[in-house]
Amino acid sequence: MAIEHNGIAGPYFDYDGLPALHAVDKDLPLIHPYGPVTPGRYVTPGGGRLTIRPAEMRAHVRITLDHLGCPAQLTDEKNTAFKRLALAAEGYCVQSGCQHRPAYADGVYRIFEVRNASIALAAFVRAALAVELGDFAPADRLVQETEALAGPVRREGEGDQTSGG
Repeated sequence: MAIEHNGIAGPYFDYDGLPALHAVDKDLPLIHPYGPVTPGRYVTPGGGRLTIRPAEMRAHVRITLDHLGCPAQLTDEKNTAFKRLALAAEGYCVQSGCQHRPAYADGVYRIFEVRNASIALAAFVRAALAVELGDFAPADRLVQETEALAGPVRREGEGDQTSGG
């Protein structure tokens, strides 16, 4: 059923009780938090759109998560948790000598880059999906693992060098 939405040009569609999706997204599969994690584009349990693909730097996987039209995903608490998740991935990059800046931006469109053979892709995606649903424990565990390997992960506002891409 098409519905009205004040944002990107419609039409928008109801999707299994989640926030309305744009017509181009209505046929995307729903990713299950404990299902297989493979490259592709999905709808998340929290109503976002998740894309997993190899990054321009072949040593990384780029994960994008957008929550257009879903203000429940834009709370300060969730923004902080998503940023810490990005910094956990950055910790492995720093330890491996990567020279890129961490790919992350607050807001409706988040970009993460995860180094291959560092954080398991499934663990990272599951942590991001858990944050979406209000469970910060998986993201906190990834931060703790990173800190055990590479030292302290920066906190919000400490030498903030993140960029949108």
